[in-house]
Amino acid sequence: MGDKTVRTSIWKEPVQGPVHVSTLNLDGDRQSDLAVHGGVDKAVYVYPSEHYAWWRTQLLDADLPSGTFGENFTTEGILEDQVRVGDRIRIGSAEFMVTQPRMPCFKLGIRFNRRDMVKRFLQSKRSGFYLAVIREGEVENGDAIEFTQRQENGVTITEIVNLYSTDSENQNLLHRATELPALPQSWKDYFRKRLWDADA
Repeated sequence: MGDKTVRTSIWKEPVQGPVHVSTLNLDGDRQSDLAVHGGVDKAVYVYPSEHYAWWRTQLLDADLPSGTFGENFTTEGILEDQVRVGDRIRIGSAEFMVTQPRMPCFKLGIRFNRRDMVKRFLQSKRSGFYLAVIREGEVENGDAIEFTQRQENGVTITEIVNLYSTDSENQNLLHRATELPALPQSWKDYFRKRLWDADA
């Protein structure tokens, strides 16, 4: 996709044995471009394994092993419409908080060697989601995912994605999103601007 050299950490390989989770990442897996990736609100990226079957119907020529989308954890049984911003989960001895959906950058296109991949990923609404690390610890392949705190009346990851795309004029949901303590400030500022634009 061009002659420019790009540094990226999107290529992942499965790991066996315990891995230490720190506040900013997993040992051995640091983010390459900290201007747009990583930080406390995007320390760990989760992608549901259930999405892979759908992608295999869309990308017929692509090899899609777990980790293809750059996720740190490929999970089962935890989807975007069931997970709310601010939910807390335990995996292994580490604890996490759900913060936001993944908005893809151009490196996803590089990973798949497709110029349309960012657009397709956004349109699919199969975003996955980021976790902040609340308590450092050890995780291992096969560890169970346990919710330790649910935001029962909160906003799901799917609803945040919809606000960004198809449900962008939902004023009630926009207002609720701006009040979420766990949602990063950049998202809240974006949604507040949308509220002001609607009131103008």
